[in-house]
Amino acid sequence: MDLHIVRLELQLFFVVLFKNQAGRPHPDLISRYPSFLLAVLVPSSDMSMDVTFLGTGAAYPSPTRGASATVVRFEGECWLFDCGEGTQTQFMKSHLKAGKITKIFITHLHGDHFFGLPGLLCTISLQCSPDPNKLPVDIYGPLGLKDFLQRTMELSRSQLVFPYVVHELVPTSNQCPAEEWKEVFSMNREEVSSLEPQGDTIYLNPAEDSYFLMDNGPVVIKAFRLFHRIPSFGFLVEEKPRTGKLNAQKLKELGIQPGPLYGKLKEGVPITLENGTIISPVDVLESPFPGRKICILGDCSGVVGDGISTLCSEADILVHEATLDDSQMDKAKERGHSTPKTAAEFAKLCKARKLVLSHFSQRYKPANQIGEGDADVTELKKQAELVLNGQDVVLAEDFMTISIPVKKQK
Repeated sequence: MDLHIVRLELQLFFVVLFKNQAGRPHPDLISRYPSFLLAVLVPSSDMSMDVTFLGTGAAYPSPTRGASATVVRFEGECWLFDCGEGTQTQFMKSHLKAGKITKIFITHLHGDHFFGLPGLLCTISLQCSPDPNKLPVDIYGPLGLKDFLQRTMELSRSQLVFPYVVHELVPTSNQCPAEEWKEVFSMNREEVSSLEPQGDTIYLNPAEDSYFLMDNGPVVIKAFRLFHRIPSFGFLVEEKPRTGKLNAQKLKELGIQPGPLYGKLKEGVPITLENGTIISPVDVLESPFPGRKICILGDCSGVVGDGISTLCSEADILVHEATLDDSQMDKAKERGHSTPKTAAEFAKLCKARKLVLSHFSQRYKPANQIGEGDADVTELKKQAELVLNGQDVVLAEDFMTISIPVKKQK
């Protein structure tokens, strides 16, 4: 089933079914319900991976674009990247459940990327029951995030019924202007008493030009440095190659019958036949399935480090900010932001399979809501595609979901 075709058909259906008073389809319904129905009609499998955009606007939430928030779902887990103000209400409007979140990643400490975090955590707490066996929600972000959360929870007397752990990334001085760097480490960070478990302090691995965050078995997540007005980070979600299928013909020729031995070979364990012959998994397994890769960049005017294009190489989805159009390149750089050209050049360098532009200035209304005199967001798409020689570029919209299919064997 082609999910893109399903989505288009559902959107056409809802255009007819739901009209606002002006006789036009209500934009929230068009964007929200197809995602919901896709979740119902096309149930997620154990190998499903998708990206849902809850907020695609810059600076502040508006009626047409929420503040930055993106969700990656993989094998039943739900990971949130950035949590701008109003993210909890965006969850309520979507097909996603905030209570399913197991990990949160904050790109940088500007309000439109993390002011929604305390409220989201409190709302999740109100909607769930205490469970002594519940694992902590892991929260990753720049140095200072732990202090912010602890003080916010203490001053508001907020008590969560679930634990959380904050892991802080220590930035480097070349991630922001020199005068801002002084401010980063001049803040008074007196330890605030907290009952929450202490998280890790994570430093850059110079050899890989990245920060290792987690390895949950099938997926590895790393962070990398970006240049912005304050230290900012991008995140890499990379699925490991999956074991190839057993070659039934070879197994038959070797006289190996279906059973426990199949399972051992599939797990990568050599087996010994009755005649003493040792069969290695590589002898009977077909080539592995390549893993999928998602790169989500926070606010930036560029990346920091020579190895980032290699880290993001051939990403299935590269989410890159494009706050302003190319005609405002100087203004964007001055504010530590990117234009479509900047994003497309990085995507081209990485050989990304799909570039998704997001974090648009609120002046750019969603394509289906552009009125007379409004800035045309589709112009940003054209500018990026010009750099990529016509390769299709996606403009992120609130509640848009992009599925990443399992890759075929090479």
